[in-house]
Amino acid sequence: MRTEQEGSRPGGEVGQVDVRERILETASDLFYRRGVRAVGVDVVVEAAGVAKTSLYRYFRTKDDLIAAFLQREDADFWACWDRVAVRHEQDGEAELEAHLTWIGERVGRPNYRGCPQINVAAEFAEEDHPARIVARSHKQELRRRLQAIAERLQVDRPEDLGAQLSVVVNGAFVSSQVLAIGDATSILLQMTRALIAAARRQGRP
Repeated sequence: MRTEQEGSRPGGEVGQVDVRERILETASDLFYRRGVRAVGVDVVVEAAGVAKTSLYRYFRTKDDLIAAFLQREDADFWACWDRVAVRHEQDGEAELEAHLTWIGERVGRPNYRGCPQINVAAEFAEEDHPARIVARSHKQELRRRLQAIAERLQVDRPEDLGAQLSVVVNGAFVSSQVLAIGDATSILLQMTRALIAAARRQGRP
């Protein structure tokens, strides 16, 4: 592991970025595997190989570090989503099934420990906690994107279908421990197809 060098070489700005990213990457791994309340700042700085003063230089409080962890996870999730979406711009149903496929594969990973946003939100009761704000925003965006796809499917009540789909997807995130390997994708697809078929039947005279 590289040692901290932000003040010891030309181009210190690059070193600072490296240190901040190492702290965040280390904290993200620990938070995800152990839970945010179980991991203290001392554990993070020891694992990252940096001074505690460096952590507080980039993250004012542990809460800020937790929020940065969720923002990092948020960016990764939507980057995956956008890569899939761009391949199915003309076919909403194909896009939806493609999303459910990669989400199902993610849920089926051996090291999967649940949705980071849901996990962290469950650890904090305060609605205004920085981590809960990030988590809530993520889930609202998921529902918004699913509703946008539902609108392309030409059902009578796309807002209802979008909400139903968000419950299905979030349900897969929290059910990973009770699903057999490979089950998540097939279950997601089966449930979604049933919901779409039901939504279309409701719109018939």
